[in-house]
Amino acid sequence: RWYEGPTMMGYLETVEVDHARLERAPFRMPVQWVNRPHADFRGFAGIVTSGTIQPGDRIRVQPSGRESRVARLVAYEGDLRQAVPGQSITITLADEIDVSRGDVISSADAPARVADQFEATIVWMSDQPMLPGRPYWLKIGAKTVTATISHTKYRVNVNSLEHLAATRLELNEIGVCNVAVDRPVAFDPYKENRDTGGFILIDRLSNNTVGAGLLHFALRRSQNIHWQA
Repeated sequence: RWYEGPTMMGYLETVEVDHARLERAPFRMPVQWVNRPHADFRGFAGIVTSGTIQPGDRIRVQPSGRESRVARLVAYEGDLRQAVPGQSITITLADEIDVSRGDVISSADAPARVADQFEATIVWMSDQPMLPGRPYWLKIGAKTVTATISHTKYRVNVNSLEHLAATRLELNEIGVCNVAVDRPVAFDPYKENRDTGGFILIDRLSNNTVGAGLLHFALRRSQNIHWQA
């Protein structure tokens, strides 16, 4: 429930309600760093974006699809019995499986989706127009892949919300487009999880951020991708 009012109490209520919703959601942690200080320790560090996790819970690493169980949850203050959204943790696993920076550790019974083609809303932020077919870097969580806009479905009139025909987007325009990436990535629809459903587009030559996007769903051809161990 969103509180209607400008008071600090309303803001705190909004934060608490949103945090409770995140705790109830399936577990997600994008891997930011593979921590291996010595041969006897191999952990995967990141920030919990949704859900809770405990030692013994079964997880799935995506996009590979490999599964294991949580052996330990390690934080700055020591081992944890449970981790919740917003915590920075290191997860160690019961099995030696491949996990890389940019992978997403999900709950095994409710994993993230995996796809290489999506429908997305894009907000264009560059003086240079968005051109279908031109390659960009797409950064989602800690993972960066090559992306192209394969098709612009329409742009949105921000005043009337009317859908207008478009072949490209100009500065500050918002449009709905089909996006293709060069390898499968794990994601959730933005309406379910902002951290695993939001992305930015980066110019490959200047490294400037040129757009921001919200993922809607995987396109039909990419729904048949099953990356399983």
